[in-house]
Amino acid sequence: MTTESPAPRLLVEERRRLIVEQVEREGRATVEELAARFRISPVTIRADLEALARNAAIVRAHGGALPTPAHALDTPLSIKETRRHAQKRRIGQAAAKLVEDGETIILDSGSTTIEIARALRQRKWGELTVITNGLHIALELGAIPAIRVMMLGGLLRASSQSLVGSGAEQMLAQLSADRLFLGVDGIDTEVGVTTPDPQEATLNTLMIRVSREVVGVFDSSKFGQRCLSVIAPLSGLHAIFTDTGASSEHVRALEEAGVQVKLV
Repeated sequence: MTTESPAPRLLVEERRRLIVEQVEREGRATVEELAARFRISPVTIRADLEALARNAAIVRAHGGALPTPAHALDTPLSIKETRRHAQKRRIGQAAAKLVEDGETIILDSGSTTIEIARALRQRKWGELTVITNGLHIALELGAIPAIRVMMLGGLLRASSQSLVGSGAEQMLAQLSADRLFLGVDGIDTEVGVTTPDPQEATLNTLMIRVSREVVGVFDSSKFGQRCLSVIAPLSGLHAIFTDTGASSEHVRALEEAGVQVKLV
C-alpha cells in the first residue's frame, strides 16, 4: 500500500510574503482562511501575523489582518519587497533586457531595481559596470566576475539599505553612465516623481544628471502618490516600465510629457 507524499512546506519567509500579498490583494484575510490555504495550524498563522505586524507589513486585526498604508513615511526595504512582488519581478526582467554588454548603468536602491540586478545576474557578460548606492544590489552582483560594481559611499539609511549624503554625491559627480534605472515611491502627473527622504531625492536627481538615459521602474500602485521630496518632473524620464494595472489616464499623461511607457 502506497501513501501520497505531503506537499513540501514553504519556507517561513516565502509563506509570510504570500500572506502579505493576499492581504493587500483582497483587502483583508482571516486566520482561518490563511491556515486552510497553507495547511498549517492557526497558532502558526497567528505567529506569522504578529511577526509581520511588528515589521509594519500588515495591520493586525481581530481574527486576521488588514493592509498597511501602501505609502507610509519610510517603509523598510524588507517590507517593500513583499508588496506586488510578481509585478516587480516582471518589470525588473523586462527592464534588464535594455542593458547591453560593455555599458555602464546606475541602479538606484529599491525593491524593483533589485529585480533588475537579479535578472542581470542570470546573463553572461563580457563586461558590465554597475554604479549603485544600494547595499543589497552590490551584494547581489558583487560575486559576478564580469560585473564591476562601484558602490557609492556615504551615510547608510538602514530602512532602504542605501547610502546617501555628500560622500555619495561627490563620488557620483565624477562619473557618467549610459543608463539610470530609477525606482520611486510616488509619481504624480503634476509634481513628477518623488521619494520620502530628501537626501535620497538629492542623490537621485544627480543620478539623472550624469545619465544619458533615465528609465523609471515602478509598479502601478505608485501612480497618483506624492511623497515629501521631489526628484524630477515627468519630463526628466525618458521611459518607464510598469505593470498593466496602470490606468490609461496616467499612461496618456506620461506619453504627453514625452515619456515612453512600457506595460509588462
